[in-house]
Amino acid sequence: MTAILVVCTGNICRSPMAEGFLRDALIRRFGDRAPRVSSAGTMGWTGSPASPESVIAAGERGSDIESHLARELQPSMIEGADLILCMAGEHREAVVADVPEAAPRTFTLKELVRLLEAVSPASPSDDPDAFVDRLAAAHEGRLGDEPQNPHDEDISDPLGLPLDTYRAIAWELDGWTARLVDGLFGAEPGTPARPVEEAG
Repeated sequence: MTAILVVCTGNICRSPMAEGFLRDALIRRFGDRAPRVSSAGTMGWTGSPASPESVIAAGERGSDIESHLARELQPSMIEGADLILCMAGEHREAVVADVPEAAPRTFTLKELVRLLEAVSPASPSDDPDAFVDRLAAAHEGRLGDEPQNPHDEDISDPLGLPLDTYRAIAWELDGWTARLVDGLFGAEPGTPARPVEEAG
């Protein structure tokens, strides 16, 4: 089964929310055949729960992350993932520094969505492994002459900020992960097109 690894810094705010939203979206699409989604942090607070604000903000959008426990990123996690989805450019660089051969399958969330939306739309697929070819196309696009919004590819870290900031980040992550699923597997029939900058 294919695997997706979501990476941030502490693995208690952004990546648990993104993991929850992405897992829920993939389960809605594929049921028990959905790709496995997990998360880790480059400075992971191993064993810590998701921050209370993250739990609340994700829960308000229908995703239960209350049982999450943080993990520190390990090379073996990177090697076992078919896609490494980073919350910020610094996390992508850390992943590639640890495992250089993972570069073609390591992206920030915003970067990958924009690259996928710049190529031909994916045909709707009921194959949960179908995204591998889409990743190759995105990586090729990244190597082209025109970088995709290189100065706006990070999801801001809400750690220590008020609950409303977590809510804003949850809204942003929910929108970008939904666009990611459409970009990787094609929009389901009858689904209206998403505005290009719907989520930030």
